[in-house]
Amino acid sequence: MTLSFRVATLDDLPALVALEQHCFTTDRLSSRSFQWMISRAHAQLLVAENAGQLLGYALVLFHRGTSLARLYSLAIAAPARGMGLGKQLLARIEACAVAHDCAYLRLEVRTDNPGAIALYERSGYRRFALINDYYADHTDALRLEKRILQHADARALSVPYYQQTTDFTCGAACLLMAMGALLPGREFLRREELQIWREATTVFMTAGHGGCSPQGLALAAWRRGFRVRMQVNIRGPLFLDGVRDPHKKEVMRLVHEGFEEELINSDVQQVFGGALDLAQVLDDGGQPLVLISSYRLTRSKSPHWVIVTDCDKEFVYLHDPDVDHSQHRQPMDCQHLPVSHGEFERMCRFGNNQLRAAVVLYR
Repeated sequence: MTLSFRVATLDDLPALVALEQHCFTTDRLSSRSFQWMISRAHAQLLVAENAGQLLGYALVLFHRGTSLARLYSLAIAAPARGMGLGKQLLARIEACAVAHDCAYLRLEVRTDNPGAIALYERSGYRRFALINDYYADHTDALRLEKRILQHADARALSVPYYQQTTDFTCGAACLLMAMGALLPGREFLRREELQIWREATTVFMTAGHGGCSPQGLALAAWRRGFRVRMQVNIRGPLFLDGVRDPHKKEVMRLVHEGFEEELINSDVQQVFGGALDLAQVLDDGGQPLVLISSYRLTRSKSPHWVIVTDCDKEFVYLHDPDVDHSQHRQPMDCQHLPVSHGEFERMCRFGNNQLRAAVVLYR
């Protein structure tokens, strides 16, 4: 049998839906989902065919701004099974991910699918998580990962993950993760997430609820008994460029002045200017929260807090508390995201004034 491989087009929709119905009984991709994946998603859908008959497909999603890809689905028609087509599709998807500057490929597989598990493990994927009740029929899923660009292994990671529960509490969620890393077993409470936001918010920021300022987060961490270092490159009220209303700007200035007065009477170390030495901070036992421009991840121009979990010569690793379900992401997709040092450097500058801000917690 002679196989050919190519990128799927909208003309493949009927055959893709038929193959989906043939291969899966639950969690099927619909025609609308396939259409979105082909025409709009940050993804690649490869198909394999023989004499015009579609025999299999593999779908990989790319996490914008990072070096992480996710194998979302792989299906093989019954007549083509046992011929190594799955292995061929997987190899081509890995090559595609490498071409998109990805270093890791992750996937989920049903625990009751030993054939698929064997395929992935023979191809170098390692198990790193079990997700209970993952599929629509309540079957568990194994989470597997492969480093498709081989570099030196990163250190063992110990930062727990917490997903923000509102659109505006990324800073509070990151602070919860940092405190959980420094005090293992510390409980994650949504009530505390909202309380931290109340303590640290600038009140107004662009549209909707305000986010957390570095000054507010530093004070919130200090009040909870942590040694804190805050590093910013701009003095004075932050985020004013995103607010047009003079009344709102005045409120933000007053809030900032309150933070400044509290910082003077605190033990928070304030550093103005300079670059954050991530490797040194992590070696010293610090847990850094870093302000980024979410444009690099989601194409929305807003300030966003992430927490750095590790770094090596090639990548900085992040927990992103914002799980974007519109991009078919799960919480596991937002943990230990590998970001090249160059991309991270571009992320860490927000707005026209190139604001850089970080809050580091120590025990």
